[in-house]
Amino acid sequence: MTFGAALALGRYPITPAALLAGDAMAVRTFTVLRLPRAVIALIGGFGLGVAGFVYQTVFRNPLASPDIIGVSSGASVGAAFAILFVSSGALSTTVCAFAGGLAAVFLSLGLAAAAPGRSKMSLVLAGIAVHALAQTLLMLLKLTTDLEKELASIEYWIMGSLAAVTRSRVWFPVPVVLVCCAAIFALHRQALLLSIEEGEARLLGVRVGAMRLLLLTLATMTVAAVVSVTGLISFVGLLAPHSARLLAGHNRRSACLLSGLLGSALLLAADTLAKTAASTELPVSIFTSLLGVPFLLYLILRPGRDAS
Repeated sequence: MTFGAALALGRYPITPAALLAGDAMAVRTFTVLRLPRAVIALIGGFGLGVAGFVYQTVFRNPLASPDIIGVSSGASVGAAFAILFVSSGALSTTVCAFAGGLAAVFLSLGLAAAAPGRSKMSLVLAGIAVHALAQTLLMLLKLTTDLEKELASIEYWIMGSLAAVTRSRVWFPVPVVLVCCAAIFALHRQALLLSIEEGEARLLGVRVGAMRLLLLTLATMTVAAVVSVTGLISFVGLLAPHSARLLAGHNRRSACLLSGLLGSALLLAADTLAKTAASTELPVSIFTSLLGVPFLLYLILRPGRDAS
């Protein structure tokens, strides 16, 4: 239903009758803009939900979302670097944002691995440190910008929007998200075993270090691929896994799938509101939070819930 609404609603009205009649403007708007945007919201939201599920499961930490461990802030630095020193084109921004997100997360992982004791909070603390470093670099980059052109481009990217998504920008994130999510589902049993104590996981035949690195790499590539095209999308990777576990009542494969589906529904609904709620396009993260927070509160407070 949310996918259909995303296709139908927007500034330029498109009706099935106009598409069937071959109206040139309606067909072009639908194929070049409306359909790619809806596909990115669908696939991107699914990827953010699944990636959030992986982070929280592997690190046994409900705060281990894509935002917390540094991928979003790293992507921001990469995008700003591209706008300032490469070009403001879609391809260079996408590539640099993707590389920045990967670099930030692997730095967080390296810091967490080097921490004494390696407690489950190490990654969160490392992510906070990397986030602070990335924000400092971002501020330094902003100081060198042209206030009227480059700074506006950077701020628009950071706010997050699917307005710039066209048919030419679908080819990169969609295959990356689909391949990485398929691999995550194939490795779901190992991911669940990583959620128990490391010694027990090793006794069950899991190569803990290698498997953790592989799963986190897949999840990070998923998030980086999405935000490199859309800009920063907050809350989806944190909310969707929580909601999935509260609805499913367990942490098995179906909860991982439900996390992805909830992420898709949330991002589709938020993007539809972002392009229709006002006369100008609004940042999509405003609506992911406005839609997500009440839903999460309802799930937490509803009587008789069981999220064990």
